[in-house]
Amino acid sequence: MEIVDSPVREFARQTLRPGATAALQGLAVAVLSLTTNLALFALSLVSLLLIPAFGIGFALFPMVTALVRLSTGLQRRLARWAGVPIATPYRPLPEGAQFGTWRRFRWVVGDPATWRDFAWLVPGALTGGACLLAFALPLYGLEGALGVPLLLYLIADSYGYGLFWPMTNLAEALAALPQGWLLLLGGLAVAPWLVWLHLAFARLFLAPTRAAELALRVRQLTVTRADTVDAQAAELRRIERDLHDGAQARLVALSMSIGLAEQLLAQDPAAAGKLLAEARETSGQALVELRDLVRGIHPPVLAERGLDGAVRALALAVPLPVEVEVDLPGRPEAPMESAAYFAVAEGLANITKHSGAAHAWIRLGHADGRLSILVGDDGRGGADPAAGSGLAGIGRRLAAFDGTMAVTSPPGGPTVMTMELPCELSSPKTSPSSGTG
Repeated sequence: MEIVDSPVREFARQTLRPGATAALQGLAVAVLSLTTNLALFALSLVSLLLIPAFGIGFALFPMVTALVRLSTGLQRRLARWAGVPIATPYRPLPEGAQFGTWRRFRWVVGDPATWRDFAWLVPGALTGGACLLAFALPLYGLEGALGVPLLLYLIADSYGYGLFWPMTNLAEALAALPQGWLLLLGGLAVAPWLVWLHLAFARLFLAPTRAAELALRVRQLTVTRADTVDAQAAELRRIERDLHDGAQARLVALSMSIGLAEQLLAQDPAAAGKLLAEARETSGQALVELRDLVRGIHPPVLAERGLDGAVRALALAVPLPVEVEVDLPGRPEAPMESAAYFAVAEGLANITKHSGAAHAWIRLGHADGRLSILVGDDGRGGADPAAGSGLAGIGRRLAAFDGTMAVTSPPGGPTVMTMELPCELSSPKTSPSSGTG
């Protein structure tokens, strides 16, 4: 039975499922393109022509452009759904650029992406409309494969399908069945290519130009650098505060105790001994605080056991079951390893404090030059990176290395935090790669 089912499942996985998905994508693209592109092109043209006419287009054109960007934004989402990511190319909105202001008009007109969107509308309507074939062809094939033409031939006076229109005898009606299956399977095989061709063509217009990509990259690096500097300054202030309020204060008390013990050593040896005992206890507490402080800067377990062992140690310290799976054929560079470790630590801390979860899981892997980290729990959900400093801090820490973070946390759970870091692995691993902790 396995020998028979395996090719069928493989065929369904490689052809039927992607084809059906592409057919739905083609329908969505066609409906969006045919209903909006031509109408927005006409509105854009009219608003441009009205600019010299009493300045009506001065306020109208930015409004129409906002609608165009909404439509092209939906196209980019559909493209991302279809596996053809198209980045957003627009320049950031300057302060005070409200609708009806000269600054808003100048921002819209001066952005090259505005005119690339405008140039896309008519060609996009044509290629998007052609994507209707990706849906119509499998649908027409499904009609024949289900025997609908045969049924209609038997109950209707005149009907046709495929090569026979109209069907004049029962043999031609029966021939609709193999034609339908051929059209269905062929349509499902062709649908992904039709959608991909449209989206690849769309990327020529809707993606950022090379110059725009460089400008966006510069802005992104400027923001992440500022965030990193702020985070480092906050971290230095934390270390300074911890040293001042903790270890430094204990070392001052230690020095005073030893000084008093020196004065009492000849007069009252018992009191001096008591002071020395207190000094020994104070030194031990100071040592513990210094170790905790060093662990917060760069945990020794991370240096000794690598990311795999360090994450497992974190999981063991959490007061709930945490499943850990690690598949790393080597070690990331030290800065990346540290960023990943603290991201996992913060994620587990949030789970412990806020989630009310009974179970959590951690997945670490590496593929295509990217370290992927997943931290999830079965808690109450509702986690919002914008609502607190913990998750936002993870995002800033990862952004310093061009990393990304996405949080999915619907009410009722589960909460899944997915992080990625671009990095290469160095030395081969020496410890087991997966298991349950």
